[in-house]
Amino acid sequence: MNFKTLYLRSAKRTPFSVPVWCALSLVLLTSTPLMADRPVTVIFDTDISGDVDDVLALAMLHTLADRGECTVAAVTVSKINPLTAPFVDAVNTFYGRGDLPVGVTRDAQRRDSKYLKLVEEKQQGQYRYPHDLITADDAPDAVTVLRQTLAQSADHSVVLVQVGLAANLADLIESPADAISPLSGVELVRRKVRLVSVMAGAFRPVKGNTHFLEANVRNGIGSMQRFADQWPADVPVVWSDFLIGIAAPYPRESIARDFRYREHHIVPEAYLLHSGPDHDRPTWDLTSVLYAVRPDDGYFGLSKRGTVSVDDDGFTRFTPDPQGRDRYLTMNAIQTARVVEVQRALVSQPPRGESGGGK
Repeated sequence: MNFKTLYLRSAKRTPFSVPVWCALSLVLLTSTPLMADRPVTVIFDTDISGDVDDVLALAMLHTLADRGECTVAAVTVSKINPLTAPFVDAVNTFYGRGDLPVGVTRDAQRRDSKYLKLVEEKQQGQYRYPHDLITADDAPDAVTVLRQTLAQSADHSVVLVQVGLAANLADLIESPADAISPLSGVELVRRKVRLVSVMAGAFRPVKGNTHFLEANVRNGIGSMQRFADQWPADVPVVWSDFLIGIAAPYPRESIARDFRYREHHIVPEAYLLHSGPDHDRPTWDLTSVLYAVRPDDGYFGLSKRGTVSVDDDGFTRFTPDPQGRDRYLTMNAIQTARVVEVQRALVSQPPRGESGGGK
């Protein structure tokens, strides 16, 4: 089945609350605040390969950068597949940032993918989505990219967005001083990072299950334990757990309608390969990006402070502590409607100049 057919099929959908969507469009236009004086510097750490929400989240990060709300400093990948780095490079190039550093782990879960193969598609002998990296083996090690990017950043300026396994951030924390920086990983983090926005865990019952094992933790228990145990207590961590993304699914009608400004668009094509036209995919990873860039816009509430720990089976525990490093996102019904709408608007926003970018 070709993508044109998939687009047409995706228009035949189950009902969505169109009146709410229309009303919220006006709210979005009138409630989005002016950009901050200084854009947020973001490093995006993703397990892009299995789920497609990583693709949506990376696209949204780029469109937020187009708006001047953030600067994308680097992308690191926390799962192993030879096409992860080429795909990330293709997305970055599509949005006009093809020179962004891309790093990969070489010691984490290997993962097949339904959509990474898009990066190999060609038209008239040229890649449909241009990229320089041909295989993940061409990319530098993720910890090297993280250390270089942090070392070059202003103090307390970086927000790390981790939407996958904790392999790279755990390895960063344990990294020694080297030629890149005389600071150890812990020292670099304490000096350069102001916040980590993490998609992982389940801190409330999921459909009555009080011992739900969330995938980003379950698929890399050891690295998430190392991250939770060793991350500095004075660098805040905000967790978007399983229930947040489930509550704010990405509407399938956006895939059918909102990307028609381009004949070929890497985001809906990846979405359709992964989820098909008849599914509203949860936006787990998008919520961590949204909070990282717009923490003060009221899209989410925050739990009280506490400490997150990870059991040996992958269960995440939150222990209240007024001095704790960790908090997790909360979201009421009104916030949920706003999150769904703003994420739709940002993900489908055309690249700068509506040209798809380029190197």
